[in-house]
Amino acid sequence: MTDSERGTPVTPTAPAEVYRHGLQLLLDKDIDGWVALCDEHAVFEFPFAPDGYPKRLEGRSAVAAYMQDYPDHLDVHAFPHLEIHRTEAPDTVVVEMRAVGRIVATGAPYEMPYIAVVTVVNGRFTHYRDYWNPLMVPASMSAAKSPLTTTT
Repeated sequence: MTDSERGTPVTPTAPAEVYRHGLQLLLDKDIDGWVALCDEHAVFEFPFAPDGYPKRLEGRSAVAAYMQDYPDHLDVHAFPHLEIHRTEAPDTVVVEMRAVGRIVATGAPYEMPYIAVVTVVNGRFTHYRDYWNPLMVPASMSAAKSPLTTTT
């Protein structure tokens, strides 16, 4: 009998499956579950982040602080475009995706394309480089207190 047959949740360990699982946790507004996918020493980088936005987060606690109010600001409904590309490094994937939803404070639509380079070791995000486009952030996100405006 396997873990899934016993009803025990199986935690994925392959990078693509961990990433997909993380997206489902975000859709479920399970931020604690999503943060639990991060290694204790995970590094998150945002190379295109403009002034006032974090460029780097170090450690699970920094990621947790960054993400804690996420569902209060963004209500993501779906990821209608998702492509996960394997790389020559078996623990690393390149992800192309688009998130759609609404900005909670205003009800305005939210749509953002992302490209991320993600490394997963032992079922945990260890390095996450997120190339989101700051030019796509709606003006209403600046007015709403957003997790995107936390500085480090």
